[in-house]
Amino acid sequence: MSLLIATLALGLVFAVLALGVYLSFRVYQIPDITADGSFTLGAAMTARLLKDGWDPASATAAGAAGGALAGIATGIIHTRFKVNALLSGILVMTALYSINLHVMGSSNLPITARTIFTPFETVAVSAIGKESTILGRVVHGGDIGIFAGTTIITVLICVGLIIFLKTELGAAMRATGDNARMLRALGTSTDRMIVFGLALSNALVALAGSLFAQSQNFADAQMGIGVIVLGLASVILGQTLIGNVRSVALGVIGAVLGSVLFRLLVAIAIRMGLDANDLKLITAVVVLGAIVGPEQFKAFSARRARMRGRHAPA
Repeated sequence: MSLLIATLALGLVFAVLALGVYLSFRVYQIPDITADGSFTLGAAMTARLLKDGWDPASATAAGAAGGALAGIATGIIHTRFKVNALLSGILVMTALYSINLHVMGSSNLPITARTIFTPFETVAVSAIGKESTILGRVVHGGDIGIFAGTTIITVLICVGLIIFLKTELGAAMRATGDNARMLRALGTSTDRMIVFGLALSNALVALAGSLFAQSQNFADAQMGIGVIVLGLASVILGQTLIGNVRSVALGVIGAVLGSVLFRLLVAIAIRMGLDANDLKLITAVVVLGAIVGPEQFKAFSARRARMRGRHAPA
């Protein structure tokens, strides 16, 4: 039971990451690999600031702001200097590796101070104790607190993002990804929209990194490797769950559900004996299959239809 709760909490943390990837990949159709660096940046800044005595809320907000700056850098390189979007992300991600090491002062930084989850853990422990039995299973009060905290934070972010994407500015962002030429004809700067969107996307990714570091009580320079693929897996899995719909709310909810389901599948696979070292390899294969599979299936179906037409009796 405690493992299930911890897995759900982790899925909700990575749901915030999935929302950031959803903005760049689904709204803008930009494969922004900056996420691998901004995730770690959010964790690194939060861990450093907590160690320096900052309060958890401010440290978390600062981590998200750091990710926004990383997104702005990627956006400016892409729009101002006309560098390919993928290459722009790679350049910023590479630079962030050194920046993250400087921020932390080492490759790993433990978090021993109060975190944004501490109040939730305190309430949960006072309510059910350090350990309790639910349905015959031992549950740790701290895990319940972290789960409650991640649930509240993720729900607030989802509601805020859905409301924002339905505003005039949010509609302009979505139009930038759907029909940039029309938006330019209306006098709106698509370059500014791209920079703003990448800033918001990476702020969410960095926020996820900050929450992850606080839930695990450490930040590490390597913790962001491959998170863009995890985010893509969540978004694609969520789209599979809700179908190919245009609704903003369903798109956001789908990304969250995809993240939680993905973490549950990972936990089940590990319990069944999957080597944790193979996780990223399997995730990459699954994402590739999800991207390529539908098109290959359509092509195969079209070929079969043509073959049937040729062999049909006159």
